[in-house]
Amino acid sequence: MANVLNIENLSKSYGDRMLFADINLGVEAGEKIGIVARNGTGKSTFLRILAGREDYDSGRITFAGSLRVAWLEQTPEFRPGATVLEAALEGDGPLAETVRRYIRALDHGTAAEQAAATQRMDAEHAWDYEDRLRQLLTRLGLTDMNAPVDKLSGGQRKRLALARVVMQEADLIILDEPTNHLDIPVIEWLEGYLRRARATLIMVTHDRYFLDRVCNRIVEIDNASFYSYNGNYDYFLRRRAERIEAMAAELARVRNTLRREQEWMSRQPQARAGKAKFRIDSFYDLKERSRVRLEEKNVSLDAKSSYIGSKIFEARDISKRFGDKVILDGFSYTFARGEHVGLIGANGVGKSTFIKMLQGLVAQDSGSWNVGETVRFGYYSQDGISFSADKKVIDAVTELAEDIALEGGEHVAPMQYLQRFLFSPADQQKYISTLSGGERCRLHLATVLMRRPNFLILDEPTNDLDIITLGILEEYLAGFKGCVIVISHDRFFLDTIADHLFVMEGEGVIKDFPGTYSEYREWADERDRLAAAEQASRHEKTAEKSRPRTERPARMSFKERKEFEALTERLEVLNAEKSALEEYFNAGGGDDILEKSARFEAVKEELDEAEMRWLELSEKQ
Repeated sequence: MANVLNIENLSKSYGDRMLFADINLGVEAGEKIGIVARNGTGKSTFLRILAGREDYDSGRITFAGSLRVAWLEQTPEFRPGATVLEAALEGDGPLAETVRRYIRALDHGTAAEQAAATQRMDAEHAWDYEDRLRQLLTRLGLTDMNAPVDKLSGGQRKRLALARVVMQEADLIILDEPTNHLDIPVIEWLEGYLRRARATLIMVTHDRYFLDRVCNRIVEIDNASFYSYNGNYDYFLRRRAERIEAMAAELARVRNTLRREQEWMSRQPQARAGKAKFRIDSFYDLKERSRVRLEEKNVSLDAKSSYIGSKIFEARDISKRFGDKVILDGFSYTFARGEHVGLIGANGVGKSTFIKMLQGLVAQDSGSWNVGETVRFGYYSQDGISFSADKKVIDAVTELAEDIALEGGEHVAPMQYLQRFLFSPADQQKYISTLSGGERCRLHLATVLMRRPNFLILDEPTNDLDIITLGILEEYLAGFKGCVIVISHDRFFLDTIADHLFVMEGEGVIKDFPGTYSEYREWADERDRLAAAEQASRHEKTAEKSRPRTERPARMSFKERKEFEALTERLEVLNAEKSALEEYFNAGGGDDILEKSARFEAVKEELDEAEMRWLELSEKQ
């Protein structure tokens, strides 16, 4: 297949920090590529460069022909004051522009401008575009088309931006963390859409199921270089481990050779006089190659948790509502030591309210929480850290504690502790306002764990964490001896962490499902399939009862069958003539346009009559 995108010798740096150097990448039509790397290594920068939102230092990027590109940024921005429908129509493309002009003409145009806009909608068949856009927005839960975008939540803004991307019907789609702030049903819908789409896809996401099911190629950014793997995420993990093992063996060989050559280079100059110049050049090449660092700096999650007793908490007949919206209705549950629970449900059903009530941050309307005396909550909020933005990282942590206990009895100072979360001494002097999304998440996680909690409450912890750090967090939680409640849209994370699920179904109903998310999904799909089959069976039985016993389906007579065959041929002729007339009008018409218009109306009437009769006869087949 032909390449739709070629990247040659691309380099990008920030100051003295090189993100990638002299990279080359070719992208074929229809490929679906996932970009994988640690936070801070240039994933989002690379996407912004491809989308034309950021410059690069050197190299060349070549797009094929008139390639249409759609771009979803990590934090979507919209024109202030725009409505949902207006913002959705701000995407590129001629149809979107036609609908925008039509809406402007209706709102502010003269009668002549409105007539011209209507004619253009007819000519470009843009009515269908507007209908499909409204249907898509409704499918994504955005039912109020006139709602101002300034009032939308983060999840609603992300869904609106997705609708804008989908409607562009682009040849190349570039997505930066498309699953952030989306609930699981929308993620699964997007997953299915991207798998079926013919467009070429390049995306960054930390959702491993999403990567595994959508992408057929993984590109890793590591040590300022690109490594490509033709396969899904599971294949990438295996091949990456092989690559690192091979590179480690090669590096060991290079360093052994370098030691011998160093001895030769260290001799007196006269001892190596007359030696081949290429050997000296080879020495400096070996020296450069030996500087490659393969050891990976990982977050170290080894903060000590405090003792937790046998009594954890008991919920007794908890109820909560906001106006007509019911969050909980008579919820009761006794939490046991060591439980790891996943809390799932659609956006807005009340998941965050539930965990805030448990901690006493939000009051329930009735009922009581009976929390054990030894329970010490650690709350990772999706709202992020609450430190003042003008504080330095080290000062924010020092204010909480100057001595931090780790597993094994070791005690460290805040500076040492922060280094375990990949904050170098220089990074610790940064102001919180300057931190990236990933850095803020790591700092938030560090401040939660340093307080030695024994009951962790994690509200969307996977947003802005890279895949490697997510894996380390999963390992830590798997061995965590206390209790965990986690809200997450990351299905892999839920499968790894949760022993069972609280499913918030709305209207105050919470069901306890004894299994992982994948098991719940299989069960829910089977439940829906059986319900649909039962409903179809009831309808069939009802229709059977209402039909008289003597009734027999009518059959076509010989004459009617001949008429049916003639009508089938006639419909083909009329549809062909209608299509030809439409092409004639779209091309601008000619001197006989009035005659053609009259014929067009006659053809439509004949089609209507013929189709009605064809349908009547077809029921007798």
